[in-house]
Amino acid sequence: MTTDPAYVVPLLINGKEVITGTAFDVTSPATHKAIWKAASASVEDAQSAVDAAQAAFRAWSKTKPAARRNIFLKAADLLQSRAEEYGKYMMQETGAEAAFSSGFNVPLAAEMMRDVAGRCSTIMGSIPTCADEGTAALVIKEPWGVVLGIAPWNAPYILGTRAVLYALAAGNTCILKGSELSPRCFWAIGTVLNEAGLPPGAMNVVYHQPSDAAAVTTALIEHPAVKKVNFTGSTAVGRIIAQTAGRNLKPVLMELGGKASAIVLDDADLKKAATHCALGAFLHSGQICMATERILVHKHVKAQFVEAFKGASEGIFGGEKPAPVLVQSAGVDKNKRLVSEAVKAGAKIIHGDHEKEEYHPETKEVSKTRMRPIIVDGVNKNMELYHTESFGPSVSLIEISSEDEAIQIANDTEYGLTSAVFTENLARGIRVAKQIESGAVHINAMTVHDETNLPHGGAKMSGWGRFNGNWGLEEFLRLKTITYQE
Repeated sequence: MTTDPAYVVPLLINGKEVITGTAFDVTSPATHKAIWKAASASVEDAQSAVDAAQAAFRAWSKTKPAARRNIFLKAADLLQSRAEEYGKYMMQETGAEAAFSSGFNVPLAAEMMRDVAGRCSTIMGSIPTCADEGTAALVIKEPWGVVLGIAPWNAPYILGTRAVLYALAAGNTCILKGSELSPRCFWAIGTVLNEAGLPPGAMNVVYHQPSDAAAVTTALIEHPAVKKVNFTGSTAVGRIIAQTAGRNLKPVLMELGGKASAIVLDDADLKKAATHCALGAFLHSGQICMATERILVHKHVKAQFVEAFKGASEGIFGGEKPAPVLVQSAGVDKNKRLVSEAVKAGAKIIHGDHEKEEYHPETKEVSKTRMRPIIVDGVNKNMELYHTESFGPSVSLIEISSEDEAIQIANDTEYGLTSAVFTENLARGIRVAKQIESGAVHINAMTVHDETNLPHGGAKMSGWGRFNGNWGLEEFLRLKTITYQE
C-alpha cells in the first residue's frame, strides 16, 4: 500500500464520510514524511456527531440481541479480512512492527467483536421480593444513551474497538474520538462497523488537529446528550477528562498510565523470566500502558538473571535490526533525560547507550524517533526514573532481598495497572499477587496481557472501572427499579 499525502482521512458522522474545511498532516514516525491528511473536527462537527448518535439511540436501543450479534460477527470478519491493509495503516501512522499491528492488534480487535457478539443475549435483570404484600418489583438494565469513547494511538484497533464495542452491545450509541496520530486506524474501525450494518448515527468517528483538543473534547463531554465517558490514555490527560466530566456530573471509565513491576524471586525460572521481562519492557518500544517499567530481582539470582535478560533483550530487539521507532521524538527525549539523570545520581547502564544517535535504515539520516532498549541498574526512589512512567524502551533494575521488600517496592508507586511475579511455587506466586496493588498480576508471564474475556483496568492513579467480558458490558448499563401493585 502506497501513501498519498493528498488523501484526506474523513470523519464518520451519521453513517457518512465527512471532509471538513480544515485538514492536518499525518506524519509517519518511521520516515518523518507526511503520509496523508486527516479531516479536523470542529466544535460544530463534534456536536453534529453527538446529535446523530442521539437521534439513532431510540431505535438502536430497541434492537434485539441477535441483530447486534450478527452485526458484530460480520464486522469481525470484515476486519480480519483486511488485517494486512489495516495493519499497514498502523505501521505507517505509529511505527509499529508488523507482528504488533496486523499480527496482533487487528486480530485481537476482531476476536473482541466475536466475544462481545456472544454476550449480547446475556444481559438480564432480576425480580426481587418486596417487603409489602401485594407489591412486586423488576430491576432492569438499560443503556445510558450516548457514550463518548476516547482512545489513544498506541494500540488503536484494540483500544479504539473496546472504547465503543461494549457500549454498542449494551444498546448505547457512540462517538469514538480517536488520536490525531493514527486517524486512519480509527476510521477503519468505524468503517467495518458501519459496513456490517450499524444504523446511521449509532457509531460516529472524529479526530482533530492538536490545537483544537481542549475545545472539541470539552464540547463533547459537556453536550447534554452524552451520558457517560470512557478514556484510555495518560494519567495527566485522564485527570483533565475526569475533572471536566465531574463538573458535569457524568460518570467515567478510566484506563490510565502504569509503572508495572516484574518481581523475579529466588526460585524463578530465569530463562523464562528474562524472556518475558524483555518482551514486557520493550514490545512496541515500551509504548504500552502495561509495559514492564521496573524489574525487582532477588539478590541471590540477580547476576544470572542480568546475563539472561541482556541476552534476551539483544536477541529479540537487537542485532542488526534497525532501532525501534517511537511515535514522537518527545518520547525519545523523555527516556534519554530520565536515564541520564538516573546515571548522574548513581545508577548504571548495563545494556544499551542512551547517548547514541540512531539513523534511518534507508536514508542513513539521524532519526529523532528511534531508540534502542536501555537497561538501568541501581535505580532507587531518589531518582525520577523510579517514579515516572517512561512509556519508552528503558527499564529499571532494582535488587531485593525478600518477598516483603519486593511487595513494598512494587506498591511504592501512584500507579496500579498491572504487574508480574516469577516463581516456580504457585502458592508463593498467588500469595505475592494478592498483596500487589494493581488491576492484574501475571504469574510467570509478562506484564503486557489483555484478553477479551478478562476484566482489564487499574487501581490508584491507573484509573477505575473495567473493560472486557461481562464486566465491560455492565459498565455501560444502568439499573432501573420498577415496582407495581398487584
